[in-house]
Amino acid sequence: MGVVYLAHDTKLDRSVAIKSLPAEVMADPKARSRFSRDAWLLASQNHPNIATIYDAFQEAEGLSYLILEYVPGQTLAERIAKGGFTLMATLSIACEIVEAFSYG
Repeated sequence: MGVVYLAHDTKLDRSVAIKSLPAEVMADPKARSRFSRDAWLLASQNHPNIATIYDAFQEAEGLSYLILEYVPGQTLAERIAKGGFTLMATLSIACEIVEAFSYG
């Protein structure tokens, strides 16, 4: 639904992730609602397995975007392309996801 970019916050001299939705997606009320809900949920949580949201629903040049904490490392797609996960790594990641979902 969205695209995530790595960017640099020049005001605070830090890397950030920008999650954007193109204008054609934002034209869909359900997508816009889901994007707003994502922003609200991220802002309401404070957990090590949930990215911190720095700014919400900025709009520029037909795009809407969220500015999020940048978490360095491989993406899931990159990791899978390198041969996937061992059972123990899979269980460890699953536990972290469950902790994040059950938080709050």
